[in-house]
Amino acid sequence: MINYNPKEWFTFIFRFHKADTFRKLFPMLIAIGAYSGLIAYLEVDVFKLSENSHIKNIPAMHGMLGFVISMLLVFRTNTAYDRWWEGRRNWGALTNASRNFAIKIQAIVPKELVVERALIEKLIVEYAFALKRHLRGHQNDSELFISEYKVKSEYHKPNYIAKLLVDQIQALYAKSIISGEQLLFINEEIRTFTDICGACERIKNTPIPFSYTVFLKKFIFFYVMTLPFGYVFTLGYIVIPVVVFVFYVLASLELIAEEIENPFGTDANDLPLAQMCKNIQKHIGEIFQEESVLR
Repeated sequence: MINYNPKEWFTFIFRFHKADTFRKLFPMLIAIGAYSGLIAYLEVDVFKLSENSHIKNIPAMHGMLGFVISMLLVFRTNTAYDRWWEGRRNWGALTNASRNFAIKIQAIVPKELVVERALIEKLIVEYAFALKRHLRGHQNDSELFISEYKVKSEYHKPNYIAKLLVDQIQALYAKSIISGEQLLFINEEIRTFTDICGACERIKNTPIPFSYTVFLKKFIFFYVMTLPFGYVFTLGYIVIPVVVFVFYVLASLELIAEEIENPFGTDANDLPLAQMCKNIQKHIGEIFQEESVLR
C-alpha cells in the first residue's frame, strides 16, 4: 500500500507513480485522441456537415446517459472500497486476536513449560503468514513455516495451523495444566482465527458479477466513442482533448475499482499484508518475553 501525506496537493498533481492510471491508459488515450481527430476531420473538412445536421442532437443523448453512467461508477467504486475496507477490518481483527491469544497463553501456561510456550508462540505468528500466502496464492512459499510440521502444498495451511493450535491446547488440558474454564476462554481466539480466514476467503473468491463489469466497460466505451460526433460542431478540433479527458476520468475510476476490489493482492494500493504479519510477529514476541519492560 502507498504511504502518503494527504495534505500535499501539488505533490499529487505533478507526480506519476508506477500504479498511476495515466500510465496504464496512455496507449488507449492516444488511440482515442486519434479517433476523435479522425471524426472531426471527416465531419468538418470532408463531408462539411453543418449545424443543421441531425448529428448535432447527439449531445442531448450524452446529457441523459452521463447521469446514468455516473451513478453506475459511484456504485462500482463504493462496492470495491467496501471490499477493501472489510479486508482491512478483518486483518485488524486478526492482529487483535493474535495479541489476545498470546496474552492469555503467556498468563495461563506456566513459564516452566518453555517448549510448549515457544511452540504456541510460533504457531500464532505462523497463522498470519500462512493466511497471507493463502490469500495471495503463494502456498508453496516456505516463509517462516515451522520445520517440525510439514504439510503438502495443496493443503489449506491456515486450517492446518489452527488444528495444531487446538491440539496443543487440548494437550495442555489433558495434562491438567489448564482448567476447563481456561480452555473455553482460550478456544474463543482460535475460533476467531477461522472466522477471519473465512471472511477473507469470501472477499477474494466472490468477485463483482461478470455481467455487471462487462456492461459497465461497454457502456463507457460506446459513450466515449460517440462523443466526437455531436460535440465537434461546437468545439471543432478542441473535441480531441475533451474526449480524451472524459475517457481518462471514466476509465480511471473503473481501473481503481478493479485494483482495490481484491485487497489481498500485490498491487500498489492493496493491503500491506507483509507489514501486518511482521507487526504481529513483533508484538507476539514482545508479549512472550521473559523479562518485563516494567521491571
